[in-house]
Amino acid sequence: MKPARETTGDGRFARQPNRFTERLGPPGPGRYRLYASYACPWAQRVLIVRRLLGVEDLLDVTIVDPIRDEKGWRVPGGDPEYLSELYLASDPDYRGRYTVPVIWDAAEGRIVTNDFPQITLDLETTWSTTPDLYPERLRPEIDALNDRLYHGLNNAVYEAGFARSQAAYEEAVARVFATLDELEERLAAGSPYLFGDELTESDVRAYTTLARFDAVYHGHFKCSVRRLVDYPALWAYARRLYAIPAFGETTDFDHIKRHYYMTHPDINPSRIVPVGPAIDWSL
Repeated sequence: MKPARETTGDGRFARQPNRFTERLGPPGPGRYRLYASYACPWAQRVLIVRRLLGVEDLLDVTIVDPIRDEKGWRVPGGDPEYLSELYLASDPDYRGRYTVPVIWDAAEGRIVTNDFPQITLDLETTWSTTPDLYPERLRPEIDALNDRLYHGLNNAVYEAGFARSQAAYEEAVARVFATLDELEERLAAGSPYLFGDELTESDVRAYTTLARFDAVYHGHFKCSVRRLVDYPALWAYARRLYAIPAFGETTDFDHIKRHYYMTHPDINPSRIVPVGPAIDWSL
């Protein structure tokens, strides 16, 4: 199996660059297929946006098995058997990890993109603008908040969980909770979403980390200063998003927990999946 992660000399987690970064072309039925995992927050972003925009007929989807083996992500009952086959068909010299989400171009027989930050923006700006999740007048603010979310929360939980030194871990955890504190303050005034009454790309990016926080990041990744449920405004916000079918119906806590606890044996060598947490996500 490909290395589970990359670290620097001082024990800090370093995410590998995305290998396939072409932009999506015009949609057409049967042309593009999304390979995604319910366990992966980056992939769930695309599943949510696909549903919100109503482009399910233009972007077919295959959900991979939540448990990776030595060959990586398996495609249950599928063709190919493993996601790695698509990577190597697109680039026989590829040596990185086989990540999701991936968009495959059936017409050209190759991966177009595994560039998770850009995929949802392409869908929102070139495939459909209803609802407008990336309104032009807010784009500078959305981009700035998305950058803050990535470095302070979305990727920072991985930097904490995969750290190989105490200093690297503590620095990452400090960023995680500073960001959660900022989000709590932002939402405390009562706005339903991060940009007031408008659901945007930033809400999608925040949600997929929040949905996994108490189930896996709090314990498995040692982001244990506070739980999501300890933040009144953030917890209400996360449940409000969960109540939207595009969010709630793509959130599979069984896949999430089995993936994290069973595919990081250096963190959880027993591979025992914990019972709980007993949390009611309903409003």
